[in-house]
Amino acid sequence: MKGIEYRGLTRVEGPVVITARSKKVGFNEVVAVYDREEGRRLGRVVDMSEDWTAIQIFGSNTGLSADEARVEFLGKPMELRVGMGLLGRIFNGLGEPIDGYGDIFSSTCLDVNGLPINPYARTYPRDFIQTGVSAIDGMNTLIRGQKLPIFSGNGLPHNRLAAQIVRQAKILNANEPFVVVFCAMGVKYDVARFFLDDFERSGVLANVVVFLSLADAPSLERLVAPKCALTAAEYLAYQKNMHVLVVMTDMTNYCEALREVSSIRGEVPSRKGYPGYLYSDLASLYERAGKISGSSGSITQIPILTMPNDDISHPIPDLSGYITEGQIVLDRELAQRGVYPPVAGLPSLSRLMKDGIGPGMTRDDHKDVSSQLFAAYSKVKQVRNLASIIGEEELSESDKQYLRFGEKFEQKFLSQEDFENRDIERTLNIGWEILTEIPRDELLRIKQELIEKYLDPILASKEKPDNMNNTANDSLRMAG
Repeated sequence: MKGIEYRGLTRVEGPVVITARSKKVGFNEVVAVYDREEGRRLGRVVDMSEDWTAIQIFGSNTGLSADEARVEFLGKPMELRVGMGLLGRIFNGLGEPIDGYGDIFSSTCLDVNGLPINPYARTYPRDFIQTGVSAIDGMNTLIRGQKLPIFSGNGLPHNRLAAQIVRQAKILNANEPFVVVFCAMGVKYDVARFFLDDFERSGVLANVVVFLSLADAPSLERLVAPKCALTAAEYLAYQKNMHVLVVMTDMTNYCEALREVSSIRGEVPSRKGYPGYLYSDLASLYERAGKISGSSGSITQIPILTMPNDDISHPIPDLSGYITEGQIVLDRELAQRGVYPPVAGLPSLSRLMKDGIGPGMTRDDHKDVSSQLFAAYSKVKQVRNLASIIGEEELSESDKQYLRFGEKFEQKFLSQEDFENRDIERTLNIGWEILTEIPRDELLRIKQELIEKYLDPILASKEKPDNMNNTANDSLRMAG
């Protein structure tokens, strides 16, 4: 059905064009704008009054003439064609195929803006996701249906970590694989190429849906890309009952595009020039993750955002932290010391961790070991600050033990190779091994029965070689 068509524009202001008001036009409706050569470009309605309509164009305004341009209101919101043919395909930020294979074969189209989920229909996330990364599995556990962003800085290995999670993530006690929806917003080509090559090399590309809005694409496309990606994820999760892992990078580029468009529209700026609705706009994306009763599928989100100047109080990470259920924070100092992944021990947090670990889910000692590692590493930070003032040689023996624990924690627990996939048993066993550096009477966060069950066998195995050597030496002396 052909929509309402108008000829001529009132004015052109960058990617926003103004035309005469239509009585039957709705907010966020898709619009086709034609130039004098009948070149077609899409846009959407972003503002209205009684006399005019403002339209955002997804692309350049080159060739548009105020007198000769035509505007066609299509009478529908922006939609994405969905189907099982999405898997293994690459699309641009508007959901158009860019891999040379044409549109997918499906008659189902969904509104990219999504539908609000009734909170009563949500089910609480409880299933433990094993990422194979000790810093996450042991201390900042990812739960199915959770939104857990990675807070990083420019130059830090957040892309390597995200790729490793995509390769290794699995639901413990289940054999159902994840389907991955990957969305890149405003990233350089080499970053997109890194992910595509990694997906292909690891053999997961056939189960990945990719949406790419590269740095040279129109900034307005970045605002639509995550909505298309999440629409695809919702179809696979809630209609096809799949476990979907959504990785979105870089949310900072998305917010910069939002600020740019807000400035063009003349809106009153808020903190650091971002629009006042930044919180609700981010929430409209993050809250599309979760589990819904009546569907065995789920959407787990890992948004990646680079903190400007490594400032965690910047509006983007600050507001994201309020909406999401924790964060994985990458530390520049750890990265400079060669630790990968450089996950900061103390600022990182998973608010749903307590509900997805323990007997029957991971192991009975998981909660206590994690709590003790956090407490001990916090003490390490204090001791290091003290040592920088008075010198390490002036520290007490107890403080020196904590320094040794800190080194071992960073080099053995946090550090691992890109393709090293540690199961939760291995992660917790490494944690117990490192805790042997701390005096037994200071393990105040671990139950005594767990100490006897897990720590004492490790201590006994360490003492055994010494006893064997002593016995061998005694035998040699008697023989002599």
